[in-house]
Amino acid sequence: MKDLNDARFQLKALLLRNNINYKGTANWSKKHLRWLSELVLPHPAQQIFLQEYLQTVNERIARLERLVNELQHQVHQWRYYPVVKALQAMRGVRLLVAAGVIAELGDLTRFDHPRKLMSYLGLVPSEHSSGGKRHLGAITKCGNSRARRLLIESAHSYRYSANISEELQKRQEGLPKDIVDITWKAQQRLCRRYQRLMQRGKHRNLVVAAIAREMIAYIWAISKEVVLTSCRP
Repeated sequence: MKDLNDARFQLKALLLRNNINYKGTANWSKKHLRWLSELVLPHPAQQIFLQEYLQTVNERIARLERLVNELQHQVHQWRYYPVVKALQAMRGVRLLVAAGVIAELGDLTRFDHPRKLMSYLGLVPSEHSSGGKRHLGAITKCGNSRARRLLIESAHSYRYSANISEELQKRQEGLPKDIVDITWKAQQRLCRRYQRLMQRGKHRNLVVAAIAREMIAYIWAISKEVVLTSCRP
């Protein structure tokens, strides 16, 4: 994904230098890629660079698809697959996020409380105290940065109202009712909290970090429920 985004940024920079803007709404969609392939730049050398950048983007999209398909095949044989499958019932948590978080953190139930997991991921506010004064600053950003980044990216999906989409409903099929109930409770709370914090004038980055912090608590609860379910006769 990082390689793909780097290639996209290079292509967009070339277009910005030539004051070319896409008028559509969905960047990097099939319609956008078709528009890019039909562009003609003023100078032949610029056109060559455009074609090279576009070819690089397409190659990296194809590479990403191959790797995702392989991951989908391999993850079914993983001992943590029941947890990965259950986590995908959450809004904003698809296969790559679910598998990535568990691959980075392992067995989440080793944390006896979700607050310890929040601290481990560096999602808790830093604290500066002097005398009787206590000041809370930005998140500490300690611990596993890759898992934290995945959660931050997923947290953006809660900016919309709570809703069970068709895709999310498919990801929830076959899961125990207790897990689905946790995910619906999480979605309702996190969507409301996102809107409430934004209405209070909080910076978007602060809001997203707060949502990601609460997300990991629900992820911890789902992981614990999966373990309990597997132990039941």
